[in-house]
Amino acid sequence: MISVSSMNEEDAAAIAAWRYPHPYELYSMDGSEEDAAELLNGDYVSVKDAEGRVIGFFCTGISARVPGGYAAGIYEDETLVDFGLGMKPELTGQGQGSRFVGAGVDYVRRTFPGKGVRLVVASFNERAIRAYEKAGFERTCVFDSPVHGEKTRFVCMVRRDG
Repeated sequence: MISVSSMNEEDAAAIAAWRYPHPYELYSMDGSEEDAAELLNGDYVSVKDAEGRVIGFFCTGISARVPGGYAAGIYEDETLVDFGLGMKPELTGQGQGSRFVGAGVDYVRRTFPGKGVRLVVASFNERAIRAYEKAGFERTCVFDSPVHGEKTRFVCMVRRDG
């Protein structure tokens, strides 16, 4: 069973220290106090397994947005909630993505009833895109955004049934 709880300092520090392997390193934070503070800004929640271990996070609002999405015009539809998520690196690639994404969609539906859900994902991350499609998301557009000084292509995906 997956549960969602308020982000606390201990969870934020642990998540900020996660390191993803190549080619997913763009999702890694640097473990700094600034990264932990971002996770504590009120937009993030901790995701835990049945034993209470942190397995990921969900975020909504501005924290879930990618800078290049503004120029692409993807954030103009206010009937959608921006949603971001991250799974503990050791748990990725093990077939748990669909369940994790489903828990995220359930969280957004409870928190923002009647709204659709929008997310963006690096276009090379086919593994995540498959999990999002299984959860009912559809690709709507592609755009570029800078990440760590390099242009990265992203896919915008939407699930409209809220």
